Amino acid sequence: MIKLLDILENKILVPRRSKEERSKNYLIATQKKIQQYIKDGSKGDLNLTNTPITSLPQDLKVKGYLDLDGSKITSLPPGLTVGGSLHLRNTLITSLPQGLTVGGSLDLGKTPISKKYNEEQIKQMVPGVKGNIYI
Repeated sequence: MIKLLDILENKILVPRRSKEERSKNYLIATQKKIQQYIKDGSKGDLNLTNTPITSLPQDLKVKGYLDLDGSKITSLPPGLTVGGSLHLRNTLITSLPQGLTVGGSLDLGKTPISKKYNEEQIKQMVPGVKGNIYI
């Protein structure tokens, strides 16, 4: 029979990681996911929905869609190329990078950009968007 004193003295019950530690580990895992995507030749889609990522690497090229909905993204690298759609809904993104190319649609719903600019202004800022722009 295990007694409470045995549990406390022998540290049988180990406290879970703190929220900060879990958040830090999730960010590291997300960064590793991006690096592995690049290493694998940037094939397919890259889903980073609801991740803590705030920026993307300079060398990122996405052949499929790039989904950053609900993430903590604040900046995109100049010259970012996305073969499919780019989803930025519910992010804090405030500007779009020079030379952004999107083969599909661009979703900017519920972002600071969508509140500041209309669809036509956004089209002028990022002429490299082939599909629809959703604000």
